Amino acid sequence: MPEDALAQVLRLVAEGQLTAAEAEPILAALDERDGKTPARAGGARREIRVEVREGTRVVLNLRLPISIGRYALDRIPGLSGDQVRRVREALDAGITGPVVAVDDERGSVRIVIG
Repeated sequence: MPEDALAQVLRLVAEGQLTAAEAEPILAALDERDGKTPARAGGARREIRVEVREGTRVVLNLRLPISIGRYALDRIPGLSGDQVRRVREALDAGITGPVVAVDDERGSVRIVIG
């Protein structure tokens, strides 16, 4: 069975044959083709910011282009499947700003779309 374009690009990044920077415009084009990346005023680049904390220690503070961040959501510790689904819906709808804030006694997860 042939590999779809998204899986192929992600495989090439995982194997080190493409950098994330090289993959970003390819993934963005795939998103645009599939209607997943609504245009943003002024043509500014959209990004997703993910911050994960354990107590007061920052474990992850990451900014990614939307095209890459969309596919990394399943790997963020502390997010439920429902929260991942809500972030994807916000991305598809073109929503910006904070979309997830999860706090418990162990730490927190914040996701902001910009």
